Amino acid sequence: MSQRSCLSVILAAGEGTRMKSVLPKVLHQIAGLPMVAHVVKAAEAAGAGSQALVIGHGADEMRKAAAKFAPKAETFVQEKRLGTAHAVLAAHDAISKGYDDILVMFGDTPLIDADALTVARLKLAEGAAVVVIGFRPPSPTGYGRLIEKDGKLVAIREEKDCSEEERKITFCNAGMMAVAGAHALKLLDAVGNKNAKGEYYLTDIVEIAGARGLDVIATEASFESALGINNRAELAQAEGIWQARRRHEVMLSGVTLIAPETVYFSHDTEIGADTIVEPNVWFGPGVKIATGAKIHAFSHIEGATIASNCDVGPFARLRPGADLKRKAKVGNFCEVKQAVIEEGAKVNHLTYIGDARVGAGANIGAGTITCNYDGYSKFFTDIGEGAFVGSNSSLVAPVTIGKGGYIASGSVITESVPEDALAFGRARQKTIPGKGKELRERFASAAAAKKKATGSDH
Repeated sequence: MSQRSCLSVILAAGEGTRMKSVLPKVLHQIAGLPMVAHVVKAAEAAGAGSQALVIGHGADEMRKAAAKFAPKAETFVQEKRLGTAHAVLAAHDAISKGYDDILVMFGDTPLIDADALTVARLKLAEGAAVVVIGFRPPSPTGYGRLIEKDGKLVAIREEKDCSEEERKITFCNAGMMAVAGAHALKLLDAVGNKNAKGEYYLTDIVEIAGARGLDVIATEASFESALGINNRAELAQAEGIWQARRRHEVMLSGVTLIAPETVYFSHDTEIGADTIVEPNVWFGPGVKIATGAKIHAFSHIEGATIASNCDVGPFARLRPGADLKRKAKVGNFCEVKQAVIEEGAKVNHLTYIGDARVGAGANIGAGTITCNYDGYSKFFTDIGEGAFVGSNSSLVAPVTIGKGGYIASGSVITESVPEDALAFGRARQKTIPGKGKELRERFASAAAAKKKATGSDH
């Protein structure tokens, strides 16, 4: 099996009008990744070393997206939509390169299980010419039925063409199939369009192959794996299924999810054992969490690296480039972006740290911000090891706080602070006895006069 070459032909030319979107249907995302990219990943996991994407609507956008999730894939444009066999033949040049196995897949089935594809390829290795992947939906109504005889697949019958007896069949066509490379082009070229729609149907190769004495069989995938996406409701359903699968995997790997159904992962989330995730946490793309971290409720994390035994949240936001070292803490209502929080440093509450480094063991007081942007450019703030920044301080970048530096609360720091120095950056307090009472009386008098003149309390 490992010696057999394999090409996946992924049909992704549909307009997806029921999505009601300017975005090509297969670029709508599941877990932060275009659904067609999930299909590519499944094909690769099943051993397909090459991919051919058949595109149409939004071709330029598709090529741009494919460069990210399938940089080595060939793209082929289906100029006219004349049926599924016609779509597969758009990739004629790729198919003709002599692969042992050809997987034909659809870009709108993001939950397809790589194991189902592997089983189909194994059947090709055992001598089958065509392997159709079937499934058993809760209700077969509307699906093409797989007609089998003596263990062989003899036809795929659309429901409208089924006899009463055939309509009772619950084994249905999932659309995907594996075809022996030696027969693929001959079978596809033999497909005609003598039907009501004048289209070339991929399913016709089942009967064509059978008539030529080639073995055609069906294998079975789960209903969830074969689920196709046509509208936003089905997109949400697929997202829910994907998330449920991933939560289950994560918990079995040693992660505690206190309320699993409220935690959302991205396709590439990495999370270590003994991490505890509280309810209502969202992980965007690019998150890596080591062992023993604690992620408190209502935190929003993307593009961040969190080392072992860190403490995050509740209500924390870690943006791309946030890098928390061992035992660092980012507490409630804090935002960290493009910044390193060194080992044991604490950013406890109501704070923004951007384009910065917070040294090991440093303490950042409530309400502190790094003023990193002047409207045109970003600037860096470096806070040294063991520094203490008092509450409600503004650090105007570029600026450096030396090791052990101490910033008085309420300071606006515009110049670098040497190691172990104390810095004040605030106006001297002035107290005027009795002035508070005078102001209250003046404001009350003015308010009463305004009410009398307007007859309003506002």
